Amino acid sequence: MRKHLLLFLITSLFFAFTSNPDDEKRFRKILDDDNSKFTNIGNIGLTVTNFGTYGHGFTLWPDQPSCEYPLGSSIEHIFDGGLWVGGFLSNDEQGTGRTGPFVTTGAVDASSVSARGGGFEYTNSPGDIVVERSSFLDSRFYEPSAISHQDLVMDYVDTNRTLSNGEPIENHSPLGVAIRQECYTWNFPFANFFVIMNYWIKNVSNKYIDSAYVGLWTDAVVRNTRVTGRPSGSAFYNKGGDGYKDSMRVAYEFDAAGDIGFTDSYIGVQFLGSTPSLDSLFVISNDTLPSVNFVTWQFRNTDDPNFFAPQDDLQRYRKLQGYFGGSNRFENINPNTLKAPSNRSILISAGDFDSIAPGDSINVVFAIVCAKKFGGDVASLDTEEQKFNLYTNAGWALRAYYGEDRNRNGILDPGEDLDGNSQITRYILPSPPLFPVVKVIPDNQKVTIYWDKRAENSIDPISGKMDFEGYRLYRTQSGFDLTQSQDILSSLVLFGEFDSTENSVGFNSGFSFVELDEPITFPNDATQYYYKFEIDNLLNGWQYLFSVTGFDEGDPESNLESLESGPLASLQRILPGTPANEDEKVDIGVYPNPYYGNAIWDGSSERLRKIYFFNLPSECEITVYTLAGDIVKRIEHDQQSNGSDLQWFQNFASDGKQKFAGGEHAWDLITDNDQAIATGLYLFTVKNNRNGNIKTGKFLVIK
Repeated sequence: MRKHLLLFLITSLFFAFTSNPDDEKRFRKILDDDNSKFTNIGNIGLTVTNFGTYGHGFTLWPDQPSCEYPLGSSIEHIFDGGLWVGGFLSNDEQGTGRTGPFVTTGAVDASSVSARGGGFEYTNSPGDIVVERSSFLDSRFYEPSAISHQDLVMDYVDTNRTLSNGEPIENHSPLGVAIRQECYTWNFPFANFFVIMNYWIKNVSNKYIDSAYVGLWTDAVVRNTRVTGRPSGSAFYNKGGDGYKDSMRVAYEFDAAGDIGFTDSYIGVQFLGSTPSLDSLFVISNDTLPSVNFVTWQFRNTDDPNFFAPQDDLQRYRKLQGYFGGSNRFENINPNTLKAPSNRSILISAGDFDSIAPGDSINVVFAIVCAKKFGGDVASLDTEEQKFNLYTNAGWALRAYYGEDRNRNGILDPGEDLDGNSQITRYILPSPPLFPVVKVIPDNQKVTIYWDKRAENSIDPISGKMDFEGYRLYRTQSGFDLTQSQDILSSLVLFGEFDSTENSVGFNSGFSFVELDEPITFPNDATQYYYKFEIDNLLNGWQYLFSVTGFDEGDPESNLESLESGPLASLQRILPGTPANEDEKVDIGVYPNPYYGNAIWDGSSERLRKIYFFNLPSECEITVYTLAGDIVKRIEHDQQSNGSDLQWFQNFASDGKQKFAGGEHAWDLITDNDQAIATGLYLFTVKNNRNGNIKTGKFLVIK
């Protein structure tokens, strides 16, 4: 059994939700639905939409992450998920004429797609899109109102009963709410593993909404798609184990199987807080219930009373209230049952909000939190030690939410009003120095790294001090990209550190080794670069990542150690090689020569092979021949076209931001007739397009 796939944004006025072969329902969504935006500033790639969902059902895989962590690793964590809002409608605050419950869903699990049309019950206005903004001054999305390094902002409603073509939204009873959603992401190393999901829910009807609950339903799936290939089939989806940490208010899923495609990640969905705030416990019908609840259910299960997939609004509302089945709640469920590999959905919810009057709003905030398992236990287990990173990361999400309210008592105590506006300001994190602007220039077996000094003027928003201390330089080793899972942060190796000599922090090395006598600029780049560092003995044609970060002195008064800007912010993807060469006396060659099949930098298939032509002029035509004179391949080369469109780069450098030296061109040994070349000796010519001169050479392929 396979889960249905969401199909978005085709070129017609509408696009279709098409279920898998087990489902018969076809559901159309309007063109203004926007699922094109995803977080890419931190270390999570989470797709969010303007119709109440997150993730994309792998319909955009592998071009766009659904919920990828670490970013660039191809390890996915969410199939899809959505906002659920449930409650009763009444004529007044006393509950006169109460009807319901009604639950509006962003999406539901595929078990009920035939009855619910996918559960898409939020719609948007014509012309609406997901709006991006950033607090980075040099970002093209910069806005003073931005909360984080990358905000994604959207609006939608549940008030429509039909789509724009008049097709009804099946089984939809609107509560009458308008949603303003904002997602916040940071690139700080201590805060790049969560996305805050901030929802304002406004009652735009003429009814009161009583006993309201707000939840995030998530169809989580933690798998390495670089190993499994296209996500599909029950063998892909039925490996999840679930759990809940009530003290952290975080529900989570992990890969519990240990089979091919296994990964040691956690995906957590965490409740951070709300306005109005909720007491931790409340009494309803003589039962004392928690205000934050967790439930999970089995995909397409209609038999198990505790893990049934809800089919209607009443069943969904009971799930929002925290009932697995009957009167059973999380504390009645054997946790080992949840840890067994299965295909489940998870729901974390908060409520109840007693009464939302017409025109009033509530604010409910969650976080999507990712983490790698900690310690040496068997990776398919779920021990408390293994959850250390998950709890730590969830703690930072809470810290971001509470902001100025350091002791989390809901009161602005003396010393907490950092911005002087006499109210609690949320989403404030201790800030490391700005990341430097970095330029890396590839050359023959070396690179030269330049960076500016804007980090040195950074002011910490909490301490108010200009506390810059120094710079750290990072690189990857050759071959880091050929692993099944690319965790860029873990692959970066510190190779240089330079810091102030005016205190006892760091090595007191000073900056004289890297500081230029005068700052320099480059063509079409107005940045003034004050520092320079060269690395040689690199391997041409191999891919390296380089980064420069700034770090501060730390703040003992706030009990903070030295903070460092995120390495991903200044990351440069470089392939050393020969620069463009117009000298007629310099030979043009090929490496490796001879080429042996399955060279160490190759991938696992014919189309992941590559060789390089080097010492090329800046603009030329490369022609490859057999010994019989038959043309095998024609290649047009210039300094912007270096063979980076090959499948190898799509697999191992998918961001398309790699930089070449300009005098090399990669070829995947595939002919113009789309066939792999055979073992043999090949001839080539290189015609300089600027002067017409031709050079020749040969290379040997042994498979």
